[in-house]
Amino acid sequence: MRRMPPERAADYYPIAYPALMLGLFFVVPFAIMLAISFFQRVQGGFYEPAFTFANYGRFLSVFFGEVLVFSLVLAALVSAVCLLLGVPFTYFLTKLSRKAQVFWLVALLGVLSLSEVIIGFAWSTLLSRTAGLSNLLVAIGFMDRPDAWTPGFGAVLTGLVYQAFPYTVLVLYPSFSRLDPSLMEASRTLGASPLKAFFTVVLPVLRKTLIATFIIVFIFALGAYLLPQILGRPQHWTLSVLITDQAVYQSNMPFAAAMAVFLVVASLSLVLVVAALNRKGAGQ
Repeated sequence: MRRMPPERAADYYPIAYPALMLGLFFVVPFAIMLAISFFQRVQGGFYEPAFTFANYGRFLSVFFGEVLVFSLVLAALVSAVCLLLGVPFTYFLTKLSRKAQVFWLVALLGVLSLSEVIIGFAWSTLLSRTAGLSNLLVAIGFMDRPDAWTPGFGAVLTGLVYQAFPYTVLVLYPSFSRLDPSLMEASRTLGASPLKAFFTVVLPVLRKTLIATFIIVFIFALGAYLLPQILGRPQHWTLSVLITDQAVYQSNMPFAAAMAVFLVVASLSLVLVVAALNRKGAGQ
């Protein structure tokens, strides 16, 4: 069946409402933020209309460049770890009984109901020296004395993976549940081991879903704000933390808007690059 191009104005009605919502809640706010990024800050924490690149010039420094690179690397690591854990988890989840699947999905939704504050302080307790997991490892003989694992990069990564993991599974679950079981059976009949069949048959079939999941988790982790502050040191703070600091505590809204523009452009650039690679791979 070939899709016919729109011929009348009424043919565009189905996308009118999504386009309106996209314009109101993304295009308009982004345009306002972009305009403010060129404004000039004045004394007293205010700003006035202008057209200056000073805010962008200040951002293009070594310090803020390192923060941007760290934020991108952290988001990529969170996405990669979530996929490494979420893909086999979701695959085996779809092999369970319907009752067991419902139980695990409800448990994941329960994690999503937790606020970021609860998750942050819960992990800060679990990774602390006084009441953390290191005390359990000491009790069973794996460690000589308890140690504190927070604040640190590992703690930030663990907290973000814990927070993003339910989103990973919920995005992967529909595609894995609709996966044709005859694909695995055919590959096993041709002599492939279960592990080889999984990597050579299942994952290539779900390539687009995996890419979409990576992008969703990446953008989610790129906007992390509270967990890096609770579980990390200042060198582990993401760009979102600095944006809030400039906007709220430093009262420098134009500079905060310039950093936010960089963050949005970085996210959109990743989506466009991955989409282009995906189309190129599909065309070959």
